[in-house]
Amino acid sequence: MCTYVTATTPVAGSGLLAGGWTRLGDAIVYFDHPVDAPVDHALCIDLRGRSGDPAERIAVELDAASARRLAETILAILEDPEVVPLLD
Repeated sequence: MCTYVTATTPVAGSGLLAGGWTRLGDAIVYFDHPVDAPVDHALCIDLRGRSGDPAERIAVELDAASARRLAETILAILEDPEVVPLLD
């Protein structure tokens, strides 16, 4: 069953592609059937470059447990006392 649950958020940063680094513009996050990951459903993240060129895309497909661990790890790093004073 497809969920079509999708969210888009602007992001600022860079991503490494085969041709070098590109500035990122958007992250599209959705939960659906993956293209390659060996699971029935995955949390999929498409990081897209500012230019809108489809070649400037980094795609990630994670099983639900991995996606939760990644989210928790990101939040833990951002909440670390050494990091907090460095945040904008």
